[in-house]
Amino acid sequence: MLHLRILAPTELTDDAVAILEADPGVSGLAVVRGASLRPPGDLIFADVAREAANDVVDLLRATDLHHHGSIEIEPVHAWLSQGGFDAELKAPGSSADAVVWAEVAQRSYEDTELNWTYLSFMTLATMLAAIAIVTDSQILVIGAMVLGPEFGAIAALGVALVRRRFALLTLAARTLLVGFAVAIAVTAAMALFTRWLGWVTIDDVTGPRPSTAFIYTPDKWSFIVAVIAAAAGVLSLTSSKLGGLSGVFISVTTVPAAGNVALGIVFGVKDAILGSTLQLALNLTGMAIAGWATLAFQQAVWSRLSLRRAGQRQVRRML
Repeated sequence: MLHLRILAPTELTDDAVAILEADPGVSGLAVVRGASLRPPGDLIFADVAREAANDVVDLLRATDLHHHGSIEIEPVHAWLSQGGFDAELKAPGSSADAVVWAEVAQRSYEDTELNWTYLSFMTLATMLAAIAIVTDSQILVIGAMVLGPEFGAIAALGVALVRRRFALLTLAARTLLVGFAVAIAVTAAMALFTRWLGWVTIDDVTGPRPSTAFIYTPDKWSFIVAVIAAAAGVLSLTSSKLGGLSGVFISVTTVPAAGNVALGIVFGVKDAILGSTLQLALNLTGMAIAGWATLAFQQAVWSRLSLRRAGQRQVRRML
């Protein structure tokens, strides 16, 4: 169940209320006339089944309400309502499977913002990965994978393509490129400093590393794992059940590969640079493709369900 809070200009209130009243997926509706000061108008509350949210929001957007007022969507984690239960039964599909595109798009824009926090997490994760490689520690590699914030921007690439938001596509690509470039540069500076101190030697970079050799030796499984992980990650982001993201973070070798690229640059190890760059490219490509394919499939499924709901609404009007 989702809760809508709408600030509507007076001239758009009746249209918004009519849309909400006509949809069987809306179980609760309240209007407080004159309660909104900015914009001058009314405050509307509505409870809507998650499965019906896309159709309701699309109809509200068609009135241009989001330009002159606001539409806020909040999840309701616990509720007691027979009307709400009936609304969910009438809405095709399952609430756990429902993709609320407004929610997904909002999260994508937030995850692709190139800010100090994103760069800090990316840099710290890459530095930790470099230390993991030098010490041949799988535990530190996993820590670096979990710390890296890059998956949100990768998932945003798929959202941008499926929803045709090309501004988001540009933002996501820029965030990934700048994030990895800054992280590799700072990690390389750290590696250069530790080399000068004598803490890290060429043998630490080129010697046997059985626990972390997978970072710079990509193969077909690297791509397959990236595809599976990205599909699971996108499902976690779009579903109301957020349980799979931690598994995604410890499955893909993006940040560790970036850390090894930095070490390779400082110590002049071409094999490490080439192997890790290929590993990074395979993971990013596999995740981007899988994210797009998963989202495209979800959109196709929910578009069919939306058509069913539209047909049902038409039948009810005729009756």
